[in-house]
Amino acid sequence: MNAIFSFLFIVSALIMLFIDPAGFLSALVEGAGKSASLCIALLGTYAVWLGLMRVWEDSGVSAGVSRLLKPLSRKLFKTDDEQTLTAISMNLSANLLGLSGASTPYGIKAAQLLDKSEHAEYSSAMFFVLNATSIQLIPTSIIGVRTALKSAAPADIVLPTLLTTAFSTLLGVALTALFLSPRRAVQKRGNFLKKREAGSR
Repeated sequence: MNAIFSFLFIVSALIMLFIDPAGFLSALVEGAGKSASLCIALLGTYAVWLGLMRVWEDSGVSAGVSRLLKPLSRKLFKTDDEQTLTAISMNLSANLLGLSGASTPYGIKAAQLLDKSEHAEYSSAMFFVLNATSIQLIPTSIIGVRTALKSAAPADIVLPTLLTTAFSTLLGVALTALFLSPRRAVQKRGNFLKKREAGSR
């Protein structure tokens, strides 16, 4: 990914130098300034929500949300390991609030544990799909970006984001369950063994 972005920057810089050499440096400085302003605005947004999540953790709210999500997580990921279910539930609850940065540590831990589970291929695929499509109840990061860019109504994105992410999540879950379900994998393995036995006769 770093190589791709480096290539795009170099090509863009060369084109800019060829088309408008005088404006290249000013555009570079202006872009850096906007990036710094955006980072500071997002820092404030994340500080508020991460602080709120810490309060939720200390008060037991996060544990309560995690317990609510555990039955669904148990069914979706085909695992009964409490440590794995807790990591998954915390990851999903952070994603619901649009806090992708806060969900990352839990996501890494859940992914490592799922790799060791009984249905690792299916569980890991389902976890990837849910993180890629994640339903956004409150798209915190996007609202922060829109606020930093002086949007007149930064929260207008909430309903469209909720509808699109809900659709993508339901579709992703359905396709993963259809093509990678543990039952389907067992059937494929059984068919393969039968064909191998028939071929050896």
